[in-house]
Amino acid sequence: MAGNAVGDLRATLAARRREARGGATGLSYWQIARRRFVHHRLAMAGGTVALILSVVALLSPWISPYAFDRLDLRDRKAAPTLSHPFGTDELGRDALTRVMHAGRVSLVVGYATAVNIALIGTVVGAVAGFHGGVIDSVFMRIVDVLLSVPTIPLYLIMSALVPGGGVGRIVFIFTLFGWTTVARLVRGQILSLKSLDYVESARAMGASEGRIILRHLVPNTMAPIIVAATLTVGNAILGESGLSYLGLGIQPPIPSWGNMLQRAQEYVWNAWWLAVFPGVFIFITVLAFNFLGDGLRDALDPRLKV
Repeated sequence: MAGNAVGDLRATLAARRREARGGATGLSYWQIARRRFVHHRLAMAGGTVALILSVVALLSPWISPYAFDRLDLRDRKAAPTLSHPFGTDELGRDALTRVMHAGRVSLVVGYATAVNIALIGTVVGAVAGFHGGVIDSVFMRIVDVLLSVPTIPLYLIMSALVPGGGVGRIVFIFTLFGWTTVARLVRGQILSLKSLDYVESARAMGASEGRIILRHLVPNTMAPIIVAATLTVGNAILGESGLSYLGLGIQPPIPSWGNMLQRAQEYVWNAWWLAVFPGVFIFITVLAFNFLGDGLRDALDPRLKV
């Protein structure tokens, strides 16, 4: 009898997996999501732009025309030319090179923040949703407190308190207060999943709590995690640019789009290119990741038709 019961449980789990893989269309969930994403024009455009910007930023030390800190005091605030397509700044440094290196810094902030927020939010949300009770109450009250505090003043205060002026400091600040949204999303998903039959079957078969969370629950919450992480990249880049513009973010001589805008405000009337090009790249990058996130949200929504 015991053998038959275990066999029935395994058959239930196998049927569940086959249903998730195939469904009525014979396609897996991820194949359906890929098909939706490919047909989402704005998402494809955003993903393409984000990929190009990431590749250029990654290769910027090797493909940039000059060193980002190379000075040429005889050619200061020169207008865009063939030798300097984005012009030069007040110290004669090539603006195109600095925009490329600044993109590297800004994208590192965005990607690192997104990964950290996704990991911390997933762990907190999964533990709170699965265990419930006191653990859930404590974690969710912490989330409520953090969500009730205005983020911009909080970032300004933390930027003044946390020492340093590099990328790690900005990523730490954004991660410290940014994981709450992902935690709430994951908790909600876990609460709706943990009472389903296949989870109960896994528990009856003797699976540990850790295995149930990692093997059966978290993989089914990946859709909102991916979407939230993608949108976080753009938000982190925008946040870093704002802090750097106020002088509280990435500090010179490390270039970022934000501190390039800060320096450019003094020369906006006689060297417009110093403000236009960093601003345009912030706009394009954030817009691209927002389009990508919207497309992923639509593609990964199981309620939509194929």
